[in-house]
Amino acid sequence: MKTFKIAVAGGGSTYTPGIAKALMLKKDEFPISEIRLYDVDAERQRKVALMTEKVVAEFDDNVKVSHTTNPKEAFEGADFIFAQLRVGGNAMREKDEKIPFSHGVVGQETCGPGGMAYGLRTIAPMIELCDFAAEHAPEAWIINYSNPAAIVAEALRKERPNARILNICDMPIGMMLRMAEILGVEKDEIEVDYFGLNHFGWFTDVYVKGESRMEELREYMSVNGLVTPAQSKDLQHSDVDWIKAHTNVAKMLQLFPEYIPSSYLQYYLIPKTVVEQTNLDYTRANRVMDNREKNLFDSIAQLEETGELKEGFNVGVHGTFIVDVAMAIAYDKRERFLLIVENNGAIPNLPDDAMVEIPAYVTNRGPEPIRLNPISLFYKGLIEQQLASEKLLVEAAIEGSYQKALQAFALNKTFPSAEVAKIVLDDLIEANKEFWPVLN
Repeated sequence: MKTFKIAVAGGGSTYTPGIAKALMLKKDEFPISEIRLYDVDAERQRKVALMTEKVVAEFDDNVKVSHTTNPKEAFEGADFIFAQLRVGGNAMREKDEKIPFSHGVVGQETCGPGGMAYGLRTIAPMIELCDFAAEHAPEAWIINYSNPAAIVAEALRKERPNARILNICDMPIGMMLRMAEILGVEKDEIEVDYFGLNHFGWFTDVYVKGESRMEELREYMSVNGLVTPAQSKDLQHSDVDWIKAHTNVAKMLQLFPEYIPSSYLQYYLIPKTVVEQTNLDYTRANRVMDNREKNLFDSIAQLEETGELKEGFNVGVHGTFIVDVAMAIAYDKRERFLLIVENNGAIPNLPDDAMVEIPAYVTNRGPEPIRLNPISLFYKGLIEQQLASEKLLVEAAIEGSYQKALQAFALNKTFPSAEVAKIVLDDLIEANKEFWPVLN
């Protein structure tokens, strides 16, 4: 049986040990010979690699784990490249959140001005990653988790249209896991219909063994949102910030009960509520640094000192989803997933060049999107406004255009006015001098 070589770009991520464990849990179905970590932060990656090596060795000490800052060493001969870049780290994430909040605007890592700031930091490194892959591993598939996925996907569609890349997001999977718990079934028993952009979409139906359970879900979630009756298996999205987001799904359903909204739509549909719910001095970035980040690196320190592994991480849907997608490509499984793909008529009344998030079958040649019905005017209007914002931001990055960046910010529904958009943009330019392209 063929064994696979996996490169992880963003190897210093807190999610890396979880991805490695997810690979090892599937080792009989998807045998791995190497896991190579690649990151620009050598010392952080060295530490994460120590835990990753220990996790892998507990399953199979024949699997080689290495870490490098050299792209040739990382990618040459790889079968898959798992990309999870966080350009600027959590220090810049904190600024992405707190600068908008200081002006009364949503501050979030992937949505609104924070997401656009993160996008402007990530576009060039992701283009560079595609070029490294083309040079050193031309047959490899890049499976991309790097956020903000919608902006990254649009930039790569425009700048590297021939890249062998599949853009994915685990949030719909997390929501599906919770829906299954609400319905009292296993996640693998449900299938969903869904449309939108990444972090900007709606579930239009949910089936269990071919029977629609949408009405039952809508009734429950209009009161409780995505808060499940018992403790959820979805540990990755179970802390206090996610509980607020899951509760806010009920508020959105009460306003617009036709479809179940992605929890991320709270930032666009009820931004005033989100800002009011937030401690502006202690945002999500602070919680991540004080919990997930601290737990992992405390466990690594203990490992270095004692040689004993205390897992400071969860496998979660982040790890299992990316492995499932890789397996679907490797074995041409034609498995159905929600993916970010070029529209090309799949949603007939949206532009062909929109990067939409919809169901698709995954083959060894890439995704085969499922064609959907036209969407109604309300959803079409929301999507086209958000799409225009994302496209203008990508053009601003490529062209170095301040005016297009301002247009992108002004179009985004998280802003109350173009005047506030300009203030926030100017503050973010100052904070991101080290990372952003120059905007003239």
